[in-house]
Amino acid sequence: MKTLSIFVDESGDFGDYSKHSPYYIIAMIFHEQSKDISSEITRLNHELFNLGYQNHVVHTEPLIRREGDYQNLPPNERRSIFTKLYYFTSKCDIQYQPFIFPKKEFESSLKLAERISREISIFIKENLTYFQKFEKIILYYDNGQHELSRILNAVLSAELADYDIRKVLPRNYKLFQAADLICTLELLRLKAETSSLTRSEILLFHSRRELKKDFLKGIQKKLFKR
Repeated sequence: MKTLSIFVDESGDFGDYSKHSPYYIIAMIFHEQSKDISSEITRLNHELFNLGYQNHVVHTEPLIRREGDYQNLPPNERRSIFTKLYYFTSKCDIQYQPFIFPKKEFESSLKLAERISREISIFIKENLTYFQKFEKIILYYDNGQHELSRILNAVLSAELADYDIRKVLPRNYKLFQAADLICTLELLRLKAETSSLTRSEILLFHSRRELKKDFLKGIQKKLFKR
């Protein structure tokens, strides 16, 4: 059975626009299950273990901001963890599609939800031939935001003949952690373009030029192609 896995994560919230939350970003990672990524998973686990992290879930935004598990780590160690997840994502045979919504364009969370529904629906319709190649489509999401969960259910039920939604525990799926990475990289790209990188981001990535050269340029090779 040809099966497509779709891993979804988000950055931002449905609240009002603020300087600290200017965008709502969704990342979808597409993995055709016939394409084996077990060796990449094994390698990432091994590399994180060598850094002292066993069964660790990488959360990229807290990693950059030096929060939670990462509050006492120096910049070089935090960048090393980020880089391990980045290379895992870039080596896997996957594709991704970002959806980016500047929150200042929406007068309410309802308007934002309507635009998200429309954009995801258009994307599926424009690529329906691709999705119809699969006998089974499974969407993985952690239900972190109920608004997005409702949107995903509504859009997929309207556009796809058959699909399944499963709640994700991030520790069980490296590709969900990769979706988290994609959200963060898209946010960093937007900040770099508007010269609004924070002190924590500059400390980790050094400069806009280095961020683009080492991370942003390479990951775009994984953008969804019809």
